[in-house]
Amino acid sequence: MAMAQFCFSASLCYNSCFPRNATLSLTLCKPLKNGVFSFNTIQCCTSQREAIEHSGNGLASFPEKHLHRKSATSTKAPPPRPRRIILVRHGQSEGNVDESVYTRVSDPKIGLTEKGLEDAEQCGKRIREMIEKDKVHNWKVYFYVSPYRRGVETLKGLGRAFERSRIAGMREEPRLREQDFGNFQDREKMRVEKAIRMLYGRFFYRFPNGESAADVYDRITGFRETLRADIDIGRFQPPGERNPNINLVIVSHGLTLRVFLMRWYKWTVEQFERLNNFGNGGVVVMERGYGGRYSLLVHHTEEELREFGLTDEMLSDQEWQKYAKPGELNYDCPTLNSFFSHFANNCGDENENKINSS
Repeated sequence: MAMAQFCFSASLCYNSCFPRNATLSLTLCKPLKNGVFSFNTIQCCTSQREAIEHSGNGLASFPEKHLHRKSATSTKAPPPRPRRIILVRHGQSEGNVDESVYTRVSDPKIGLTEKGLEDAEQCGKRIREMIEKDKVHNWKVYFYVSPYRRGVETLKGLGRAFERSRIAGMREEPRLREQDFGNFQDREKMRVEKAIRMLYGRFFYRFPNGESAADVYDRITGFRETLRADIDIGRFQPPGERNPNINLVIVSHGLTLRVFLMRWYKWTVEQFERLNNFGNGGVVVMERGYGGRYSLLVHHTEEELREFGLTDEMLSDQEWQKYAKPGELNYDCPTLNSFFSHFANNCGDENENKINSS
């Protein structure tokens, strides 16, 4: 009797979820041997052709899900990838000029200097000039920004270079914040900790009550997956449009952006620690290559990237990135040689080395 009441209550719930002209058919649960009940079909439909069937195994068949599955597996091309991902370090901040500011003002509240505001505006103009060289009429920019004050102020300065019609949107992203250096109120202690970091290693050393670059790597990994998902579903595209001339601009901090590049291109810890910091208001451009992947060598020269800290191996990989397609693997990645030094001692031919590396 209790089970019958439960089934009748379920029917009322289904009836309340559909329009008044919907029809509901219900067969109450029938007791079988040993107290086991049989669940018969429940149908709720707005027409005789639409039905949702519930069976005793708890599974349901929804017609709209079949339609979604069909569309997901169709041959429709994915949305075009953004033309560029432009990494921007904030303009000169009060902390860049005077480290003692950190002892009086919390890191997230440190703003730009007058020069920093000028850095931001000039950076916006350079980005616009870069985009206009494409000579396309439908270009737009979309911004991700660190929530720290100097990041937001840099974004506002950048934005002066663009009309509203050119800005596809923006998102404040906390995972793009600066590395947490801890609660420094003692300037001398700050200097000591930074000196220890250089001895210990810039990637793994964690500041007391703060973060290491490895910790930043973990949260940037999460942001990267969000960014890739946004790219894959075409989140920057207005409804019904397929614009290949979207430019993403990420406004963040020096170490955070270097970690982002490390994560994107799968650089090693040793390679990361060779990199030099961006200048205030400086940019690094990841531009879509011939195959659809992003390469630093499309926009930058080899000399510029060497100055940034890229090695021969890293430059060789960037050259591959210029022509490769998304999803492809670099089976001849030269970084392998730095891990498997015995390759140089092999007497086998080049093909044997390629087999080993794959």
